[in-house]
Amino acid sequence: MNMQAMLKQAQKLQSDMMKTQEKINSTEFTGKSSIVTVKMNGKKELLDVKIDIDTIEADDVELLQDMIMVAINDAMQQIDKEIEDKMGAYTKGMPGLF
Repeated sequence: MNMQAMLKQAQKLQSDMMKTQEKINSTEFTGKSSIVTVKMNGKKELLDVKIDIDTIEADDVELLQDMIMVAINDAMQQIDKEIEDKMGAYTKGMPGLF
């Protein structure tokens, strides 16, 4: 394979990777716990928090804090999996890129 063809292939790979990353960044992920639902984008920015206030007592602030943490971690795990699933195709055989 000549150098020009390799360069063209590398440019296409870079373009495809950028498009995939943009798609992941604009995707919304919903994390849930029993009383909290959060929405995050693929950049791990928190977009929305919903709390089912009818199911908690006024003195259950600690429970609410725990449920928020669970919901956020759930959404982040979904984002990490999406990145691994989609971007992993580009990094096979190239450890350490993502």
